[in-house]
Amino acid sequence: MSPNLHTLRRVEAPQSESQKPGRADVEAAVRTIIRWTGEDPGRDGLLETPARVTRAFEEFFSGYSQDPVEILEKTFEEIEGYDEMIVLRDIRFESHCEHHMAPIIGRAWVAYIPNGRVVGISKLARVVDVYARRLQIQEKMTAQIANTINDVLKPQGVGVIIKAVHHCMTTRGVHKPGTDLVTSRMLGCFRDNALTRQEFLGMAA
Repeated sequence: MSPNLHTLRRVEAPQSESQKPGRADVEAAVRTIIRWTGEDPGRDGLLETPARVTRAFEEFFSGYSQDPVEILEKTFEEIEGYDEMIVLRDIRFESHCEHHMAPIIGRAWVAYIPNGRVVGISKLARVVDVYARRLQIQEKMTAQIANTINDVLKPQGVGVIIKAVHHCMTTRGVHKPGTDLVTSRMLGCFRDNALTRQEFLGMAA
C-alpha cells in the first residue's frame, strides 16, 4: 500500500469501539434533549423515541465504520485498452452538516479516465455514500471522494461535482429555500486539460 493510502486511512480512521459511548448513553442524551425542548420523554408518544433516534443515527453515520479504500481495491484490468472518460451521474446521497447536524440532500457526479484498470461502477456510488454518511461539510466531502479515487485507482484524472441543498440554510438561519451549493474537485487531466474538464462539466449541467 502506498504512503498516501496509509495517510488517508490514518486521517479517516474512526474512533475505536472502546472510545464510543454505549447505546444507553446515546438514548439518555436524547431524553435530555427532549426534556430541554420542554417535552416529557416519559409520555406515550415519546417513550420509544430515544431508541428510534439511536437506530437512525447508526444509519445516518454508518460511514465511520466503512473503509472507502477497501471498497475500491478490487479492480479489473481486462479493458481492451479503454482510456476514455467514465462518468457515473446523479448519485443521490443524504448527509448531515457538522455544524448543525442538519440534513444535506444532494447528488454527485463522479468521473475518471482509467490508466489500465477500472472499478465496478457500484463502488463509485458506495464511496460517495461512505463519505456522505459522516458529519460533513460539502467542500471536504467533494475533495475526499476525488482524492480517494485518485490515490487508489491512480487514473489519468478524476473529476467530482456535488450539488446539494443544506437544511442548515433552508430550514433555519437565513431561511433561503430553493438554493443549492455546487462544489467540484478536478485532478490530473481534468485539471490540466480544459477540453476534458469542459466535457465533464457538460455532462453534469
